[in-house]
Order: sequence, then structure tokens, then C-alpha cells
Amino acid sequence: MDKDIVPELLESIQEQFNQRTYDSKKLKMAINKLRNKKASYLDVNDFAIEIGNILADVLSKNITVDVLPDGKMYFNIADRVLNSTMKNNHSLISDFAVDVQTQLNHEAGLRLKGQAPELNQDRIDGIINRVASENDFDAVKWILDDPIINFSQSVVDDVIRTNVDFHFEAGLAPKITRRVSGHACDWCKRLAGTYNYHEEPADIYRRHERCRCTVEYNPKDSRGIQNSHTKEWRSKRQQEKIKQRKTMNLRKERQ
Repeated sequence: MDKDIVPELLESIQEQFNQRTYDSKKLKMAINKLRNKKASYLDVNDFAIEIGNILADVLSKNITVDVLPDGKMYFNIADRVLNSTMKNNHSLISDFAVDVQTQLNHEAGLRLKGQAPELNQDRIDGIINRVASENDFDAVKWILDDPIINFSQSVVDDVIRTNVDFHFEAGLAPKITRRVSGHACDWCKRLAGTYNYHEEPADIYRRHERCRCTVEYNPKDSRGIQNSHTKEWRSKRQQEKIKQRKTMNLRKERQ
């Protein structure tokens, strides 16, 4: 019987990941900003990218053709290793983002706790299935690089979506901002800007490979309160527009 490499592999990955995150100056800086009540979603995004970078690097150092049976990332190995490590990433990033959202809420005079998003298991399953689809791991090892970082950034987007939904239902008028990063491509430049909730582009949360654009939300810019009893400004036309936008976003995410 072939030896089960996963327990030892996971132990090595987790030990190295924990040490790297503990030593990270970027993570310490972000945590200090939160502690000093100066954190924003830019800091959350930096936190997520650093967590993603660390995990991607640790995975690349530990998962190689030499350690895999027959040089292949079998599904049962990918499933156990990536579910464990990526769920841990989701938890770390989500917890930090929720704490920042709570802080931003309080600064805006809102006694609301930040809301945590559900885990996007489909994204994890997609990476697992893709990396297990090739007989030669070297052909797909890139999947454990930028897609891991992209997944980490997507956790921040999910936190924002969850909280703007919550704030909208609470009677606020959220505004979402997307900013370009570095030498942005034309596609990213077209998405940049600040938008009223449910008037944002359908692709506002989407990123191409190695895209580091950020999506941000600050409730202090969203204090256009609705009438809490009638919400009269939500006309039938606006309701239809909201429904249509949600449908478009769902279709986009399933592609």
C-alpha cells in the first residue's frame, strides 16, 4: 500500500505558513492599523494579498513532482490539502475584514457589527479539480500561484458584498469604489470609479490574472438614509433594475 503523504505534507505546510505569517511585517502593519483604528479596505486588501502570497509560496515549496506519487496531484491529495489550507486563508482574511468593517461602521456612527460572508466552496472546488486534472503536476502547478492570491482577494470582495447588502437592507445608500493598481489595463480602467449600490458594473468584482485592483466600501459615504417605514424612493423601476442586476451577477459568477 502506498504511503499516505497528506498528513506529513499538511503538517509541513501549516508549520511554515504559521511561521511566515507570524514574521510578516506587512501583516503586522495591517494589524497595528486596525488596533489604532486607522485601517481601511486598502489595508484589508494588502492583508489578503500577503496571506495569499505566503500560502502560494509555501505550497510551491512543499508540493513538487518529487513528493507526489507518480508526479501527479491526485484528487484525494488536492482535496485534503487545498480544502484545509484555503479554508484557513478564508477564515484569517474574513475575520480581519469583518473587524475592519465593524471599525468603519462605528466611525460612521453605526452601531452595526461587520457581517461575515459564506465560504465560496465553488472557487476552492474549481482549483482542486483543475490541479487534479493533469497527469503531470508541472503542467498545472501555476494553479497554486496567482489563483491562490486571487482567491484570497475574492474573500475581501465577498465581505464587501455581504456588508453592502446588509447596509442597504438597513436603510443606507451604499457606494462602492473600484481603484486601479499599477499599470492597469484598459479593461480595469473602464471599471474604475465610485458607484451607487446596484448601479455598479456587473464586472466590478472580477479580476484577470495578476490583477491587483481593489474594491472598497466605507459606510461614512453611504449615509443617504431611506425612510425606514416606507422606503418610498425605491420606485418600481429601481426595484426591477436591482433584480436584473442580481440576476446578471449570478449568471456571471456561474460562467
